[in-house]
Amino acid sequence: MIKKTPEYETYEQSERNKKNKIIITLTLLTLGIIALFSSSYIVSAGERGVVLTFGNPSEIPSTEGLHFKIPFAQKVVQIDVKTQKYEADASSASRDLQIVSAKIAVNYHLIPEETPRLFKEIGLGYQDRVIQPTVQEVVKAVTARYTAEELITKRPDVKEEIHNELKERLAPRGIVVEDISITNFDFSESFNVAIEQKVTAEQLKLKAQRDLERIEIEAKQKIAQAKAEAESLRLQKQEITPDLIRLREIEAQIKAIEKWNGIMPSVTGGAMPFIDVINFLRGQSQ
Repeated sequence: MIKKTPEYETYEQSERNKKNKIIITLTLLTLGIIALFSSSYIVSAGERGVVLTFGNPSEIPSTEGLHFKIPFAQKVVQIDVKTQKYEADASSASRDLQIVSAKIAVNYHLIPEETPRLFKEIGLGYQDRVIQPTVQEVVKAVTARYTAEELITKRPDVKEEIHNELKERLAPRGIVVEDISITNFDFSESFNVAIEQKVTAEQLKLKAQRDLERIEIEAKQKIAQAKAEAESLRLQKQEITPDLIRLREIEAQIKAIEKWNGIMPSVTGGAMPFIDVINFLRGQSQ
């Protein structure tokens, strides 16, 4: 066994002390880095930070950027204040007791200054705890004011009422409703059949009205045409004179002479038109 000299023991002790100092230094440096990182936080764009000091939320939210907090005593909850979309299926009854199923889409955002109070009163589950039941209640209340047919024909009015009531009910919670859309309205099968039958009846009624109008117009046209023909005949009758009749006879005889081939008929019966024509021609030559 080698006996350690006092000098060697002193050297070993010195080396142990150096190692311990290095370990302590590294430990303190590590703790310092951890403390540095744990004492700062970054709030991303479109978000707000709610600082919790031993669980108690701050009254003023942290804006975007770098911030500092007390390590181990404080932590930060970041809440989205950008425009978000919530969709829900709602079932209700119309004023005429028709079952209505609707799909509602709500665009909203949180009021940044109200995020600490919202988190304190509701937490991060505000969609399920506030928005969802409010949408259901408002849709039921509004659709009950309209008949099933009016829900189709007055859809813009229905949308506006739902929008206004949602804004009014959610604003006290720090939630701003930007817009809503009704993506679908579904009714019972019996109501759909009744609507189809009504549309068909309206189309047939419109066709019958158009056919009646067409028949009336055609009848008026025929009456007008008959009146015009009768008037024409009346005017022609007023213009007929003995001289006109004589002129028409002479014109007919001239056309007959132009067509005559110069051969007298072997058999004649009754008065011959050529006698008058000859006299007429003689008169013309004198």
